[in-house]
Amino acid sequence: MKTLRIGAGAGYSGDRIEPAVELAEHGDLDYLVFECLAERTIALAQQARLVDPESGYDPLLGERMRRVLPFVGRGPDGQRRRLRVITNMGAANPLAAAREVRRIAAELGINGLKVAALTGDDVLDAVQADPSLMLDIGVSVGSLGERLISANAYLGVTGIVDALRADADVIITGRVADPSLFLAPQLFEFAWAQDDWTLLGRGTLVGHLLECAGQISGGYFADPGYKDVPDLARLGFPLAEVDELGHAVISKVARSGGRIDTATCTEQMIYEVHDPAAYLTPDVSADFSAVAFVADGLDRVHVAGADGHARPATLKVSVGYLDGWIGEGQIAYAGPGALARAQLAREVVLERLKLMGVIYEEVRAELMGVDALHGAELSSHARNEPWEVRLRVAARCADRAEAVRVGNEVETLYTNGPYGGGGATKSLRQVVAVASLYLARDAVTPQVHLEDAS
Repeated sequence: MKTLRIGAGAGYSGDRIEPAVELAEHGDLDYLVFECLAERTIALAQQARLVDPESGYDPLLGERMRRVLPFVGRGPDGQRRRLRVITNMGAANPLAAAREVRRIAAELGINGLKVAALTGDDVLDAVQADPSLMLDIGVSVGSLGERLISANAYLGVTGIVDALRADADVIITGRVADPSLFLAPQLFEFAWAQDDWTLLGRGTLVGHLLECAGQISGGYFADPGYKDVPDLARLGFPLAEVDELGHAVISKVARSGGRIDTATCTEQMIYEVHDPAAYLTPDVSADFSAVAFVADGLDRVHVAGADGHARPATLKVSVGYLDGWIGEGQIAYAGPGALARAQLAREVVLERLKLMGVIYEEVRAELMGVDALHGAELSSHARNEPWEVRLRVAARCADRAEAVRVGNEVETLYTNGPYGGGGATKSLRQVVAVASLYLARDAVTPQVHLEDAS
């Protein structure tokens, strides 16, 4: 029975590069997938593209491609599997990203590389054309006005499969649902029907298990003394061996760090899944409720039992919009009495913001290491006083100038007391918020742009 080997080269935009190179060199892969987009990531990319029309793709695209392109294609005399790359590192600008990949290929002396860019996920015009569309935050698109900066639909496998049929070596997409990046090569290689919901459900499970890369091989799993993970500094990224029935074995490159077992697979399967019986994607409503994991040797887990049902009638759209500014200041206190001085400093800053008439929509004033994560009530049960505390005050303001004043007030604690404050920092950033809505499928048209690198 034909099998396919798919590796996960990244689980988010800033992920490590070495494990992907390890997979490309030693994983005997057919496909290497870099999943690098989150909801806010693409909104920020759209914002960057507004400033520079040639930007808007993943900042690590160039370095990743330089490291893995030498492994793409066929080995000498066909002895090695053909490796192809699929990635959503195109973010807000897949066309510019594809041009950059072709440039890097030429720089490396790689000729004849076929690079495809998939567009169509940018539906800002369609969303703006209907200001009555409601967001999941309870407001209409029209109410955002000029603050609306992006709207990207979650595409499925269709455009990627078209690019594979066109024999692309590297496929650069924008917003595609995470598991669809991994499902597409399965559907293409095994000639699955796009309405075979059981097979699509199984393939989607494979994608969901791989999409966060190092999480399933022990990264997000590790908890010293409870869930120990060996050689975490050399964490290996996962790969799946999938057959034409959608059954899979999850593993990693031999002698790489980390662990893959039924526990790590189970944790990853339920990650970000609200309803295991109805995990909605653009391709299928996947059913993970009867999935079983069985150990198949060291760092090998057999996966079976996924199912699927008809795909949703609409596509999810991630909408990015500007939502004010965050001004922030931090300062640290250490030694005996550090907690009391940090508490006094917090009181002083909050009072100063009132005295100065700073206008904000919300404010957080927290003692990092004391109550920043658990809040005042739970943190009050701590028995030992910390000898080092860092005060953080942050406020979200509609006006940039108001936000600047927040960090300034924290910095003035240097000489205005209490004593002993050090390491003060201040920052300002514009808030890019994200909301969602649903859009009819016929409003979204994936398009493949294919060129050869000469």
